Amino acid sequence: MSGHSKWSTIKHKKAKTDEKRGKEYTKLAKEIILAARSGGGDPDSNSKLKLAVQNAKAVNMPNENIARAIKKGTGEVESDMIEEIIYEGYAPGGVAVMLDIATDNRNRTASDIRHLFSKNNGNLGENGCVAYMFDRVGLIEIKRENIKVDVEEFMLQAIEAGADDVKEDDDIVEIITSPDNFMAVKEAMEKEVALEEAGIVMLAGTSVEINDEAMAAKVLKLIDALEDHDDVQNVYANFSIPDEILEKLM
Repeated sequence: MSGHSKWSTIKHKKAKTDEKRGKEYTKLAKEIILAARSGGGDPDSNSKLKLAVQNAKAVNMPNENIARAIKKGTGEVESDMIEEIIYEGYAPGGVAVMLDIATDNRNRTASDIRHLFSKNNGNLGENGCVAYMFDRVGLIEIKRENIKVDVEEFMLQAIEAGADDVKEDDDIVEIITSPDNFMAVKEAMEKEVALEEAGIVMLAGTSVEINDEAMAAKVLKLIDALEDHDDVQNVYANFSIPDEILEKLM
């Protein structure tokens, strides 16, 4: 399990304030709008929308919010034009960072993101500067303790369902799929076990080890600032921080 994934999971489990919940709903609404715009408003025939709706329901986003976002995506309800952009850059310590952006004002967002990188000892880079380090994949994470059968048998089930790879890391089992096979594998695994996390992500092929607590704090400060921006849908980074340092920084 990558350091960034582990940090995101820790934060996800913390109690959310109303402000944080509101930001999360806004980002999920954008995800739904973009999915409906690209593939139509029927989740049964649009796997991207189906996942977006599942993600929204998982955090108790009201059904009326979900329905309104779908209608905005299909054009039934008027809304601002949202643009998808990918930004790339570096965090302190040479950590590669990729951002999924959804914005109705490209210039404003570019200025904001550049400022956040600069303020937090990072650098916003050119297109392609770190993208080669990442692959877009489906990633499903399951707690080892929730798997009631032999892990090797479970891994075989995942492969038979269409997974490309299965890894066991500490107390988490990671299932990696192609984006095209993700929903089929996710639905097959959900019949067997409760999932911890599941989504289409940018997964780094290599990681930067951060063993210095001060440097780790700088990296996480930038990641947190980027994740908190309203136009940033997802942040991906290739750092790895030892558990004992992560726990101190919580």
